[in-house]
Amino acid sequence: MTTATLSRSQADTARPGYSFRSTARMEWLKLRSVRSTSWIVLVFAAGMIGLSVLVLSHEHWATMTAADRASFDPVNDGFTGLALGQLVLGVLGVLAITTEFSSGMIRATFAAVPRRPMVLAAKAAVVAAVTLVAGEVLAFGAFAAGELALRSPAPHATLGQPGVLRAVLMGGAYPALIALIALGLGAIIRNTAAAISAVVGMLFVLPLILLPLGTSIQNSVGRFMPMLIAENSLTAVKPQSHALPAGLGFAVLCGYAAIALAAGGWALARRDA
Repeated sequence: MTTATLSRSQADTARPGYSFRSTARMEWLKLRSVRSTSWIVLVFAAGMIGLSVLVLSHEHWATMTAADRASFDPVNDGFTGLALGQLVLGVLGVLAITTEFSSGMIRATFAAVPRRPMVLAAKAAVVAAVTLVAGEVLAFGAFAAGELALRSPAPHATLGQPGVLRAVLMGGAYPALIALIALGLGAIIRNTAAAISAVVGMLFVLPLILLPLGTSIQNSVGRFMPMLIAENSLTAVKPQSHALPAGLGFAVLCGYAAIALAAGGWALARRDA
């Protein structure tokens, strides 16, 4: 009578809870069971819709100059809430991994799933799904609320106009990409406060550093910074000077997210928990 033996790779694959699907399910349970996730989404919703209504309700077409009327972009102005929303979902991306390091739960996670890059990939899939759905729903909500708040005779935008649907879709995808970048930074830094500080620095401090360096550097370097890409490329319907095309800006942000996650996966695999 012969006994069947499994190779090491087959045995690893056969371990319960070791497939990507089951790992992603585990990460989804973690994310939805944490109370902060619901609060973060609520703050994100309030910021996106509330600031859209606040900004567009105070646009007075009758008192605008001719230059202001020519550059008026109700879609772009309606996404002012992304300034807050990107930070809020960035915090969600950081917390998705750093809380496990601070609590020590990450050891149990790695014991259940020894392939650490798979853990990060599963976290990224769950964070991307949650933030993308929330981002798109609230992007359309912010657009609709802003247009309702915009007073006549100011020109209103509709989804059928050129560039509007693209701007709304990219406005919803942008905070999801920031959450993925933040997740990668969290995997590298492993400390909640430090990782959130890195996200704040990337989004808000770097553009400020460029201010005293001159217009040419601001235009050449600033257009590759995430928040300026969102403001001048993704959500802009009217062309902005010295800005990347919307498609290229979106590709740059996807590249940032891929680099951050790749570096985070490398850090998880190389360093002890």
